[in-house]
Amino acid sequence: MVTRKQFYKTGFENNKLVKRLYRQVGKAIGDFNLIEDQDKVMVCMSGGKDSFALLDILLGLRARAPVHFDIVAVNLDQHFPGFPKDILPAYLRERNVPFHIESQDTYSIIERLIPENKPVCSLCSRLRRGILYRVAGELGATKIALGHHRDDVLETFFLNLFFGSKLKGMPPKLKTGDGRHIVIRPLTYVREADIERFAALRDYPVFPENLCGAKENQQRRHIKMMLREWEKRYPGRIENIFSSLSTVVPSHLMDRDLYDFGTLAADSAGTEEPDLF
Repeated sequence: MVTRKQFYKTGFENNKLVKRLYRQVGKAIGDFNLIEDQDKVMVCMSGGKDSFALLDILLGLRARAPVHFDIVAVNLDQHFPGFPKDILPAYLRERNVPFHIESQDTYSIIERLIPENKPVCSLCSRLRRGILYRVAGELGATKIALGHHRDDVLETFFLNLFFGSKLKGMPPKLKTGDGRHIVIRPLTYVREADIERFAALRDYPVFPENLCGAKENQQRRHIKMMLREWEKRYPGRIENIFSSLSTVVPSHLMDRDLYDFGTLAADSAGTEEPDLF
């Protein structure tokens, strides 16, 4: 039985969680100018906890925002076996959110092109991305909002570092390759653990896990486990790494396109102490 003290403590902690999420998403929007006056934001709904939380928070922020922006929720039905077609429409109608369900049989394409037991995520992602960009144009969306959070950003950074030989992450704001769309990630500052708590609190009708049947990318799984271990053993390390992504010093790296090492020369009468690091 829950005591009155436990009840009020839980309510207080939940209230703190909600305020923190609103504050972090609002800060990301402000820091990177993610949403502007008169924007039409297409929120991509996968049926997972992250996209439900993203839509929920944006709806809450819109009600108090100093600018006007519209929201349309979009889900892509890729014809995976067992896809729950009725869940999202019912939820979005209940929330009075305009929505569009795009039906495209990418499942058959993947089945035809990818041998059994081979990774399918790369092809699936490309197909899905192309369809969503097209839909954004058809709907007149000025921003495409994805539900990637802080953990996704860090995992992608280390995946590129360890396996791609690049210092490359997952930016909060991105222009698509053809220059026609702006992709935004308002959850950039939000921890996955907080989204999990928020989703449980809101009781979203989340789709079954691994609906597509693909196994989790083993490299990403390795990175996820590494970061969780660091968070347990070295408090503050993850925060420092995440902060470093926004405090880059090109002159102390080795990319000649970012910094002109070739013409670097000493000042004729320098007075500052040498920078050793």
